[in-house]
Amino acid sequence: MDCNDCEFRPELHYDDQFQIWVKAEAAGTLLIGMTDLSQTLAGKILHVRVRRPGSLRPAGKPVATVETGKWAGPVPNVFDCEIVTGNEEVMDNPSLINADPYEHWIARVRSTVAVAQALAGLPTGEAARTAYCERAKRDNIRCRRA
Repeated sequence: MDCNDCEFRPELHYDDQFQIWVKAEAAGTLLIGMTDLSQTLAGKILHVRVRRPGSLRPAGKPVATVETGKWAGPVPNVFDCEIVTGNEEVMDNPSLINADPYEHWIARVRSTVAVAQALAGLPTGEAARTAYCERAKRDNIRCRRA
């Protein structure tokens, strides 16, 4: 593991709080999932609800909601997009996010602007790794998997 036992994947793009990761697909769609930091803070995930396909989601409005035994919260959205689909496998078995958050995306979306433009403000690579590790250490987050 990379930082405080938290996995980091440099090929992905991240929001500024490192709650979500974003991955571009060849078809021009984007996958959104939770980071190791985020799934650890959430705890055992019991339910995932993705907004209805075709829904337009402006930046700042969630693409999905995640529920645990003691908490319910948004899966943030950092660019204007349209929901293409939710990951049925994750909705049927939400604990997959706790087991391996980078292999189990939550929502597939289509940006309302070019993919490169949507990703332009999201950290990636070594710059993202540095900030991710700083967050893990600053907030004393020690990641664990279910």
